[in-house]
Amino acid sequence: MSDPDLYKGVTVMIVEDEQVTRAAIKSQLRQVGIATIIEAADGKAGLAEIARTRPTLVLCDVHMQPVDGRQFLKMVRTVKVEWVRNIPIVFLTADAKPETVAFAKEYQVNGYLVKPVLLSDLKARIDHILKGIDRSAAAQGL
Repeated sequence: MSDPDLYKGVTVMIVEDEQVTRAAIKSQLRQVGIATIIEAADGKAGLAEIARTRPTLVLCDVHMQPVDGRQFLKMVRTVKVEWVRNIPIVFLTADAKPETVAFAKEYQVNGYLVKPVLLSDLKARIDHILKGIDRSAAAQGL
């Protein structure tokens, strides 16, 4: 069961190079009750979309070209602008290699879900993140 207030004003960005996978994730997000969804085909486009749209959280694939999920995560986490640096990022990937998981932990990924992702797992991770965000501060860019 969804908490409609939890998703009010939430914008989720999907950074994924495969159109079919983006569409599937978008469908899952709509089922959960998230209305505002932004898409980016790689990490470079994702960075531009963060600046343009200020998403509440990001769902990101790991293996993409020209900028992959690891590069994207590292760039977001090391940027000087605090609200960008603190955007929650969840990896959605088929890559469960220990070195990829270790990298994700090092750069403070907010979740790591292995594809194919179950709707219940995606919802649980999103709910956990949203309950921990001070959205009033995030909305003001603080």
